[in-house]
Amino acid sequence: MKLHQDSSGALNTVTGYGAGYVEINLVRHAGSLLVLPDAPVISWPVTSFEQLTPELFSMLVGPAPEVVVFGSGERLRFPHPRLTAALTAKRIGVETMDFKAACRTYNILMAEGRKVAAALLIEA
Repeated sequence: MKLHQDSSGALNTVTGYGAGYVEINLVRHAGSLLVLPDAPVISWPVTSFEQLTPELFSMLVGPAPEVVVFGSGERLRFPHPRLTAALTAKRIGVETMDFKAACRTYNILMAEGRKVAAALLIEA
């Protein structure tokens, strides 16, 4: 799916997505990513839901978003609370949805000026 880019300045925006990829600011990425509005896009070293670890979610503690939108892949799957415990301890919310819904939700929250991060799982 191709999304229309909003005039959000220099903010990272999801401009397209599909099976096995996501576009951030028209740049195509084929692997899992961490996306924040005003920071470099970070490669997230995970290729399957079963590989998720607490350390992978802890990568978002430093940027300290208000909420993390976790795109769990092609289907909705909820991570065990132990995986997101570091975020919860810092009062960072985690909303889980499938990959496509996470892309759309991230764009909406980012455009509203919310301090949001997207953790997008693209399974190999």
